[in-house]
Amino acid sequence: MDPSPPPHQHASFAEGLTLECGQHLAPIDIAYRTYGSLNAARSNAVLVCHALTGDQYVAEPHPVTGKPGWWESVVGPGRPIDTDRYFVVCSNVLGGCMGSTGPLSPRDNGTPWGPDFPPVTMADMVRAQAMLIDALGIERLFCVIGGSMGGMQVLQWAASFGPRVFAAVPIAAAAHHSAQNIAFNEVSRQAIAADPDFAAGRYWATGTVPARGLAVARMMAHITYLSETALSRKFGRRLRGADAGATMFDDIFEVESYLRHQGSSFVRRFDANSYLTITRAMDWFDLAADHDGDLSRAFAGSRTRFCLVSFSSDWLFPTAQSRVVAQALNRSAANVSFVEIRSDKGHDAFLLEEPDFFTTLAGFLSGCAEHAGIK
Repeated sequence: MDPSPPPHQHASFAEGLTLECGQHLAPIDIAYRTYGSLNAARSNAVLVCHALTGDQYVAEPHPVTGKPGWWESVVGPGRPIDTDRYFVVCSNVLGGCMGSTGPLSPRDNGTPWGPDFPPVTMADMVRAQAMLIDALGIERLFCVIGGSMGGMQVLQWAASFGPRVFAAVPIAAAAHHSAQNIAFNEVSRQAIAADPDFAAGRYWATGTVPARGLAVARMMAHITYLSETALSRKFGRRLRGADAGATMFDDIFEVESYLRHQGSSFVRRFDANSYLTITRAMDWFDLAADHDGDLSRAFAGSRTRFCLVSFSSDWLFPTAQSRVVAQALNRSAANVSFVEIRSDKGHDAFLLEEPDFFTTLAGFLSGCAEHAGIK
């Protein structure tokens, strides 16, 4: 990845932040993008939290890849998150590689943090986001919304800053990572570490990047984002015209070519040390453990309105995990609705054209906006 990402909207905090690991990180930069306009009452702000491989470019072409924003189907004029009505903020998470302070950032000696970057948690990421929201002059968010790792951030916002959140929409998420998900992440991390160009995380010193390892990590993760039905429908067992002379290392099946493309394009925009940092933050996340093993305590006394969304074919964050969160919210007497969207697209369904999801999201936000007095 280019160590000098393009310019961003960004906020700098000289005072920094004391992380949960005990290390004080200063200064801190948070890169972000905004869409729409903040109303006079400053009551219409929606914070969108991105997933593991996302960033702040939620509703505009990505400056590195040129591809459309990762949620342009949801965020924009007339979309479910209507930028004619809401002021949308999306920031690159702490530990990321698109302008926020992370392993790519320089230390005092001018070299990148690299593998010495301190471990960050979901709570650290959310506290950094709260610093940004403060800097934007927003006392209370109308809504915090996100899918996958973004949904984890939404739950952390509700637990850490409940009075500042009018509505919360965790999508295809859970209150902790399962053992299976931790295992998938570890395989991805080992693929990166095994790349000879990884150089113990100091690859910038040799002018290389662990492209092969990072590409394999992305390929591995991408399989978990899809369902078997979606893969079969899109690729089946179709061949790429392989002939008798093809070797076992050639792209023989269409699905192989697709995964290799996903891997190679990912390497151009993502830093390997950031991938290691962020996957660890996901694995450490356990909201119940932070509240004596009782998830309902995380939301005690909450006045936030919740809408939990899951997808029927999502095996990475299955519906049962969202149901656990919904039950904890019910025990805490929170205002909660929960819907499972019928879809065969797997975990990535929240990123794709899914009319029932769009209708659910638009309806929930519109109802909340009426209660909040947002025109």
